Amino acid sequence: MRKKYYLFGLYILGLFIALFILNSRYKPAEDITTPLPPVAVSQIVRKAAVAGTFYPADKTQLETAIKKYLSDAVPVTASGSLRILIVPHAGLEYSGQIAGSGFKQLEGNTYSRVIILGASHKSAFSYISVFPSGKWETPLGSVDIDEDLANNLIDQTKGIKGDVAAHSNEHSLEVELVFLQEVLSNFKIVPILIGQVDDQTLVSLADKISQATDEDTLLVVSTDLSHYPTWETAKLIDRQTIESIVSGDAEKFKSTVTEIEGKAYPGVVTAACGHQAVWVALKVAQSLKLTDFKEIGYANSGDVIGDKARVVGYGAIGIWGVLPEPVVIKLDENTQEEALKIAETTLQAYVNGQKIPEVAARSNVLGEPLGAFVTLRKNGQLRGCIGSFEPRESLGAVIQNMTIAAASKDPRFKPVTADELKDISIEISVMTPKRRINDWRDIVLGVNGVSLENGTSSGTFLPQVATETKWPLEEFLSELCSQKAGLPRGCYTDSSTHIYTFEAQVFGE
Repeated sequence: MRKKYYLFGLYILGLFIALFILNSRYKPAEDITTPLPPVAVSQIVRKAAVAGTFYPADKTQLETAIKKYLSDAVPVTASGSLRILIVPHAGLEYSGQIAGSGFKQLEGNTYSRVIILGASHKSAFSYISVFPSGKWETPLGSVDIDEDLANNLIDQTKGIKGDVAAHSNEHSLEVELVFLQEVLSNFKIVPILIGQVDDQTLVSLADKISQATDEDTLLVVSTDLSHYPTWETAKLIDRQTIESIVSGDAEKFKSTVTEIEGKAYPGVVTAACGHQAVWVALKVAQSLKLTDFKEIGYANSGDVIGDKARVVGYGAIGIWGVLPEPVVIKLDENTQEEALKIAETTLQAYVNGQKIPEVAARSNVLGEPLGAFVTLRKNGQLRGCIGSFEPRESLGAVIQNMTIAAASKDPRFKPVTADELKDISIEISVMTPKRRINDWRDIVLGVNGVSLENGTSSGTFLPQVATETKWPLEEFLSELCSQKAGLPRGCYTDSSTHIYTFEAQVFGE
């Protein structure tokens, strides 16, 4: 009996040792982000991972194939410039024709930077992975990473990380790059892979892409459509998916994908493998007010190779439009008076324990989703100041909410009491969206408000702070680091600190 227990104990010990060894050898992608060798990050080179499998490894053969797909395609007539292109990423012999119909639309256009967005197929990780620097190579040559744009998109606090490992064996972005190399010149890229993340992380990415998009920026989204139904079923459900995308409605697209995948069609494992990337693209289109959504081409693998029993769907969709003009804040005197009245009546009602009045703004500007800070002063001295950047509610509602927050939630002060009201004055700062900068020396004191973030710490100074204090730039930033963010005074020189500027229209009682 003792011998049996002894042998059983040895068996259990051996099992634990084996599991320990396996665990030390095989780690998920998020655990592989080990420090890089001590070389300049700009020297990172990502070699082609799927040359010879997804597309020809020989340069001449590859060029010949892509040129054939492009020559067979036709340009689409649309309004404005192409801002977002959704294309498939299967092997060239399968989806090359449809991908070529999409990339045909880029001929004659010039983009200096291209964001390539897709979902991870090879690695499991719980964040969005932005390839941060260096270059990508294919048989057609190398393309540099736009490091400034990548840095603007990376935000660790929002689950958007600079990461190389997740991209090492992924095909979905690389397949798009070889087409881009054929139709564009003098461009840089930012490859982005979406891992297992929630909707809020996706919204954060969409917001950042929207803010970074200009006339020289193109967003390419990589996704195939239905996976593994019959030819007939693929035609049915892919039509539903494409129509939901060209509707321009992100939530309609999401519900369509959910409905398709919930109906248990035989063989269907997904309606679109890059559905999260498409959802981000539709959010970007909504934010940029893009209006022209067009289906460019569709086929499935059954149309290409003849096997219709188990197919994958491929679609190319373009989103065109004119980018909105940069936000310029200009509230006329009547609108300023209305904004101050909202703040004043809200403050009076809140402090006296009365019902908060509803905001029924007459001015159109007060109905726009603009950010604002509300500053309370008592006999000229600061008594509370809180604001909100880039809200999803109207400016009138922001002013009301920030008035209550300034009176009750500023951690530097006790809540405002009723007997103080007669001595309180109100100042409102209506702000443009934040814009990330790479060099703190670009800040213009008295013109730019500044917000900085490092990890979970953040702080903001409004433009008038520099005017009131007359601090030189280094002192202004040092005080922002220490006073508002609780960080070392020199945090603004730290490469891990993100610095944003904004402008504001300031008015008060």
